[in-house]
Amino acid sequence: MTKRFGFKFGLLAAKFSAVAVVAVASVFGADKASAEDFKLVSGWPVNFPFTEQIIPRFIEIVKKEAGGNVNVTVSGPDTVPSFEQLQPVQAGVFDMTFTHGAYHSGTSGIGLAVDAVINDPVRRRTEGIFEFMDKHYQTKGLKLIALPSIGTKGFGFYLRDAVTGVPGLQGRKIRGTVSYHELIKGLGGAPVNLPPGDIYTGLQRGTVDGAAWALVGAEAYKWDEVIKYIAKPTFGQLSNMIIMNLDRWNSLSPKMQAALTEAGRLIEIESIGVFDKMQVAEELSLQKKGMMITQFKPEEASRFETMFSEGVWAVAAKASKDDTEKMRALAKSKGMTD
Repeated sequence: MTKRFGFKFGLLAAKFSAVAVVAVASVFGADKASAEDFKLVSGWPVNFPFTEQIIPRFIEIVKKEAGGNVNVTVSGPDTVPSFEQLQPVQAGVFDMTFTHGAYHSGTSGIGLAVDAVINDPVRRRTEGIFEFMDKHYQTKGLKLIALPSIGTKGFGFYLRDAVTGVPGLQGRKIRGTVSYHELIKGLGGAPVNLPPGDIYTGLQRGTVDGAAWALVGAEAYKWDEVIKYIAKPTFGQLSNMIIMNLDRWNSLSPKMQAALTEAGRLIEIESIGVFDKMQVAEELSLQKKGMMITQFKPEEASRFETMFSEGVWAVAAKASKDDTEKMRALAKSKGMTD
């Protein structure tokens, strides 16, 4: 399926399974032959809230800053699976990817390590965190463009059954990327890796008893149809990434590079407020659909942030030990992590 947008971006009506490619383009009266064409692959369907709220706005800012001569074709995980998108960008098959660091943690741990760093987009840039990550990715043939966050808080658990004791996930199989694995195990659960599009079926069939996930998106995936509990407290930060092929970046004019840089900076600032509001609205909506709140016991809940942060750093170090240690030392020196 392909769509073209002019000056406005709206909700896509297609179901996730039907979405393969969407072309997001505008020439603003410019000669089409002179436009800069980009191909972007997203780890989530184009009508999923992450992609839908961030990528059209990012493109809108790029077009404004560049004078309008920009065409972007956006593909979803139906084109390339979420966990397999980094290599095609490194190879230049796609110019950019919109992803999360956990989806390529076998190649680099640095993208997921940022979830253990205070979620302040301005400080992440002024204190050198963004620059450090950018230099790391450049050694892999990639250029970091943006770290848009999905709200002030990042994650939570969605469960089939209520939390009743300690440890709160004892004996349960919980879907979670490597970002969550140490926390899940610390709570007595067994982590199971599943791509986003497979979680509904896993919950429905009982392959997993719950899922660790962002605080936006469970409703879009219709998990309320197969499970009934939203667990508290929430925890951590969630920063997705826009990454570009380094050769493609180096081929761009200074004006286009500046446009991408400014779009990345602005989308980081804007995304927090946008998703904070969406998180509140989604939780209320899920409750109206019958989902209920369940609470981890205070003795566990009080340790969530530390357990999550330590787990993220540990997993990141397995893939990128030296740079993870340097990044953590930098963040500690700036008071931005434990």
